[in-house]
Amino acid sequence: MRQWTVDAFASAPFRGNPACVVEPFQAWPADGWMQALAKENNQAETAFLLRTADPARFGLRWFTPGREVDLCGHATLAAAHALMAELGVEAEALTFDTRSGSLIVRRAGDGYEMDFPADPPRRTGPVAGLAEALGAEPVEVWAGRYLVAILADAEMVRSLAPDIRALAAMQGEAGEAGQVIVCAAADPQDDVDVVDRFFGPGCGIDEDPATGSAHCILGPLYADRLGRPDVRFRQVFPGRGGELETEVRGDRILLRGRAVTVIESRLRLAP
Repeated sequence: MRQWTVDAFASAPFRGNPACVVEPFQAWPADGWMQALAKENNQAETAFLLRTADPARFGLRWFTPGREVDLCGHATLAAAHALMAELGVEAEALTFDTRSGSLIVRRAGDGYEMDFPADPPRRTGPVAGLAEALGAEPVEVWAGRYLVAILADAEMVRSLAPDIRALAAMQGEAGEAGQVIVCAAADPQDDVDVVDRFFGPGCGIDEDPATGSAHCILGPLYADRLGRPDVRFRQVFPGRGGELETEVRGDRILLRGRAVTVIESRLRLAP
């Protein structure tokens, strides 16, 4: 059985966010086996695929080293890339059946476009302990699936060194605890609109290099602020980071990015 490590939301190797993608199964393996392999891979996510009668439709599940998650953008992008670029699946679009409903991925130039549910956040009051955990005072706090802390400027986002253990307890009005986005408007001379980072100790990831699900929240937030549906983001994970573009379409959001395969491996075990 083959497996690929794909750098998602990246235009070159060792950028973006790596995800492992396992060759599609005919039937789901046991949950414990998938969790054990995800822990062995020790990447933010391992993506597992299930074949269906439709050659362009697959079941898709995502596991961090610690648990299964409901939505993962970068591993969905990686899965589509593995199917199209490595396994030669020829289709105008791929449909993935997931815990978050049907997700559609299409080719878009030299990259991919993903159709995800938008998660417009709502503005909330201060969250007790959040400023201390971040080591910076948010200008605003918003909540969707994750907490969003807007900081004063891009340099504060880049230089942030939060207390990860303290962040694990943060939730406020967000849907999930211990998962916090920090963001700010990019510098005027930058070629993107927004810079951001994502800290996810609540799902076993101290910091994620490029996070599709976070931009399902940030896309609607900044589309409203900028007065246009399309927004360019740079996730500034130190030494790596990723490039994402979003476009809001009603209650859906299009996420665009590229992907690069960096490793092909063969598993010497079966479920």
